[in-house]
Amino acid sequence: MLCSQLMALIELKTTILSPPERVFDLCRSIEFHEHTSSKSGEKAVRGRTSGLIELGEKVTWRARHFGITQELTVRITEFDRPSRFVDEMISGAFATMSHEHRFEVAEDQTVMVDRFEFTAPLGILGRLAEALFLRSYMQSFLLERGRVIKVAAESDEWKQFLSSNPG
Repeated sequence: MLCSQLMALIELKTTILSPPERVFDLCRSIEFHEHTSSKSGEKAVRGRTSGLIELGEKVTWRARHFGITQELTVRITEFDRPSRFVDEMISGAFATMSHEHRFEVAEDQTVMVDRFEFTAPLGILGRLAEALFLRSYMQSFLLERGRVIKVAAESDEWKQFLSSNPG
């Protein structure tokens, strides 16, 4: 369990006035992910590059973070629509990375829970970078993504990313 003790954990909750099916599908839409990550220019370049990602599928994202173009490949390792899915890093800048997306129903709302765990690379230097800026950078990235998801799911914007009516 030493590895899990070294992992950084970010857990965020966003309350969205929308059915969980809609929020779930927005979160697995490749085009919507590119939309929510426009500041870093994220683009799907290999694997699943459009549509809704499914269990077992991979996607490689290319983006610019900290002024450096990077690639991150993830695989969907757990999938239970509309309540939960997990993507885990196969290759990329982190030593390890896992992102659990949960969608809990509370009355007429969906509570979206992001549980993002990662280990910075480069041993002690990575731990220092994590403490100084990496953790807050990733938290800001996820907060902004949650804000954009909420706006799209609560308006008609979601319709341009999802071809059918998921809720």
